[in-house]
Amino acid sequence: MYTAFYNHVLSHVDAERAHRLGVLGFRYGGWAFRAARATGLRPAPARTVTALGIEFPGVVGLAAGMDKNAEAVVGLADAGFAFVEIGTVTAQGQPGNDKPRSWRERDVRGIRNRMGFNNEGADAVARRLHTLRNSARGQRVVLGVNIGKTKATPADRAAADYAYSATVLAPYADYLVVNVSSPNTPGLRDLQSSESLRPILSAVRAAADTAVPDRRVPLLVKIAPDLADEDVDAVADLAIELGLDGITATNTTIAHDRGEGGLSGPPVRERAREVVARLRARLGPEMVIVGVGGIDSLEDARALLDAGATLLQTYTGFVYNGPGWVARLNAQLT
Repeated sequence: MYTAFYNHVLSHVDAERAHRLGVLGFRYGGWAFRAARATGLRPAPARTVTALGIEFPGVVGLAAGMDKNAEAVVGLADAGFAFVEIGTVTAQGQPGNDKPRSWRERDVRGIRNRMGFNNEGADAVARRLHTLRNSARGQRVVLGVNIGKTKATPADRAAADYAYSATVLAPYADYLVVNVSSPNTPGLRDLQSSESLRPILSAVRAAADTAVPDRRVPLLVKIAPDLADEDVDAVADLAIELGLDGITATNTTIAHDRGEGGLSGPPVRERAREVVARLRARLGPEMVIVGVGGIDSLEDARALLDAGATLLQTYTGFVYNGPGWVARLNAQLT
């Protein structure tokens, strides 16, 4: 039913407008998913995963990019995501790049975007998270917060920019992710080099520890699929050196000929698996790897776990497969 609705209705709506309608749907329509769960129509996850000192109620969560401003966290969790990662959030609110900036690539079941971290900013999102965490349902959601650099902030001030977001948002986060891998903020991917990344991660770690002195908020870094193998190794070595809690692999790719922006979905699948496998070999068995990129089926999810991922995230597959798909996926991953 969803496939027919998508092909005949939703796919004809502007991609960014459809995204906005989706966020509003989950913000106000969570009751429908709760009712489905209560009546047994929404399957329960097959297993829990203990990672980052957290018990995740399933394997598959939502990748950043869907709920940028933490508007629909509870509804998305009710839909079956084992954890919800909001953002990317920047220290200052910003409108993002000019429109149009999001396109469906239906022939490859992908989405291409050059959004540019459009979001309300750390202070506004923190106020919303404060309300969320003061509700019973909001307290139960495993919540990741993905933070990025404000576009107007120069590279030599990036560490302070990230640290401000960490200070404001860490009190509400089950874990933090430093995003240095979006292709849509000029110069951002340059921060993936070890010499640029080290001060950012150190500043975020210190800021989170100061903001939340009574618990250690796990810290991960999200990397691009377009990194050369030796740069993947360098990030892994830096993660070990700094005592990071994990790495998220991977973001969208710019290795395509479809126009501006990063491409997500199946075109990223093979490289995401390669990067996850390389990271696992380099990091050893203990460090958490969140695998994301190209999950469009149960087989894709299992392949990424077999490559070495601890947890999985999806976004594009969710768009193409529909709101009931993630719950089914978590129920099938035994």
